Order: sequence, then structure tokens, then C-alpha cells
Amino acid sequence: MTSSNPEPIRTLIADDQEAVRRSVRRILEAQTDITVVGEAADGVAALELAAELRPDVALVDIRMPRMDGLELTRRLAGPGAVTPVRVVVLTTFDLDEYVYPALRYGASGFLLKRSGPALLAEAVRAAAGGESLISPAVTVRLLQHVTEPRRVDRRSAPAAPLTEREVEIAGHVAGGRTNADIAAELFISPGTVKTHVASIQRKLGVQNRVGIAVHAWEMGYAVSTAP
Repeated sequence: MTSSNPEPIRTLIADDQEAVRRSVRRILEAQTDITVVGEAADGVAALELAAELRPDVALVDIRMPRMDGLELTRRLAGPGAVTPVRVVVLTTFDLDEYVYPALRYGASGFLLKRSGPALLAEAVRAAAGGESLISPAVTVRLLQHVTEPRRVDRRSAPAAPLTEREVEIAGHVAGGRTNADIAAELFISPGTVKTHVASIQRKLGVQNRVGIAVHAWEMGYAVSTAP
């Protein structure tokens, strides 16, 4: 590795199934920019390893013994996290009821366990870069399924109202578009989009783009992504 290359993304895998951990490790370690620094079979062990190893990203299964993925996500990525870690939640469609709280607890994104190697690596890179994996094939579909049945309550209202432009951008974020995509669609610069996204996060009190997407789906102004 030359001095111009960044350090590999340090990743922790938390899943109670050894076969899953082995498969995920094999996929990630085939990437030149990702390294697996540890594995845990339950939430308590994962929390302890995270404190010891200080990974950049943790891949967290929802259902684990001793401490489930939701509580682990809250402790690793929530507002009170002592040493925050970016969390990508591993889930299946039949666990949709867990996705919404996971996002509220600070998850940077989520994947289906059957996702392919490219998507898994993409999710780790996105989380490490401060972004969220919001893809039409996975995240938006789950967000729509989870948030449609919910009633919007007072807690969903932002501390300060979003501007018309911010509402527009939040809708595109919920549609799985990147800053570059949104910039091209709205004929503004990617830097301007980034500034608006930061303002939206601040007003909504969310930590990442997934939180913006949840709010947009709840409020009904998410921009649908063409299949």
C-alpha cells in the first residue's frame, strides 16, 4: 500500500451464525480497501469488541443472543455512543418490523442477508464515508414497506420547518438518489445538495441520509424510483 492510498476500512462482523460470519468475512477480505478486524456471535461480545478494536463499520445482525441488533445499534451508533461506530444492519424482508427502529437508533443502512458481494462491499464503503446505502433494490423498498402503515405523530415534525427546496431534496434522498444524481436532476451543484442535506439532517435531528428517507416516506413526499 502506497502512502497515497487510504487505510483499509476496519470492519466488525456481528452475527450468531458462524456460516454467515465466515461468508461475510470471505467477501469483505477479497476487497483491497476493507479488512475484518473481528467477529462476534452475540451483541454483548460485539459491543466489547467494538470498544477494544475501534472498527470503522460494524455489520450487525438483527437477531442475536444476549443483546439483539437493535440495542447494539443504539449503543454503537446512537446519540449517546461513547465511541461511535457506523452500523449496517443485516436483515430479511420478514423482519421489516425491526428496520424502522434500527434506523431511528442510528443505523447507516441495511442489507438483506442474501445480498451479493458487490452490494455488501458497497454498503461498508458507503457507511465508512458517512453515507447510507439507499438503493432502489433494497433500502427504499424496505423503507416504503415499513413506513407506509405508520401514522405520523408529533415527533416526526422537524424542529424547524424544511424549505421548499429541502423538501424536494429530501424526497430525492428517499428515492435512493446520490448527491450527484440530485444535482443533475435539479440543475444545482453537488456541493449545494450536500449543504442542503446537512441542513435537513440538523432540522430533523437525524444522523444520516436514512433518517431523512424515513421522514420523507412518513410525510409522503418521497420521490419514487423507476424500476
